[in-house]
Amino acid sequence: MDQGLSGRKVVVTGGTRGIGRATVLAFAREGAQLIIVHRSPGEAAEDLGRELKERGVTHRLVQADVTVAADVEQLAEAVRETFGTVDVLVNNVGVDGAVPFGELAEDEWRRVLEHNVTAAYLVTHALHDLLADGASVIGIGSSVALRGRSAGVHYTASKAALIGFTRALCKELGPRGIRVNVVAPGLTETTEGAGLPPQAVERIVGMTALGRICQPDDVAGAVIFLAGDTSRYITGATLNVDGGV
Repeated sequence: MDQGLSGRKVVVTGGTRGIGRATVLAFAREGAQLIIVHRSPGEAAEDLGRELKERGVTHRLVQADVTVAADVEQLAEAVRETFGTVDVLVNNVGVDGAVPFGELAEDEWRRVLEHNVTAAYLVTHALHDLLADGASVIGIGSSVALRGRSAGVHYTASKAALIGFTRALCKELGPRGIRVNVVAPGLTETTEGAGLPPQAVERIVGMTALGRICQPDDVAGAVIFLAGDTSRYITGATLNVDGGV
């Protein structure tokens, strides 16, 4: 089904690796125009740029640390110069952390909260006036926000905060027809075996109704749905993409 995304102006943070890269390529297949935000130069950004150029996709790569307000302001200026307005914003940047609560240092708490919540605030706030009426804002959360995770108090708290951010913001932006939603993946295989020992993967797969680990393309498909026309009456929602854990 056509999601009406051809020609739409899309911004994706953390767009050169993992879920972000899969999301960028999914929008490219839909015919969208793209600004891809990445923190560091390197092979991932260069490879993605080459692939998009070969496909003839209108795109721009912008280097910015979205946890830093000054960088985000420069990003907003780049978006203003390139697009003028934004139809879809995907706040994908995020980090994980596994530390028992008794050992959780303040700097680790701040690192995870800054990447998983503050970055979404900074980017959305900076692009607020550029969002077109009827735009879609999508955050990449985690299904652990709804069930918790041992040795992940800071990570779980950050993803739960993103849900609250979304629920409140949708009410403010709703009068402009702007929808705000969260995609909440389960464990996602952005690296082989999701970077976990085989026993851990086997245990998680055993808890999953569909019997496999989430793939980046699974998440990207949900993002495309929430960005497109068929979800036009969905806002404030958290869409679990966890295979039925």
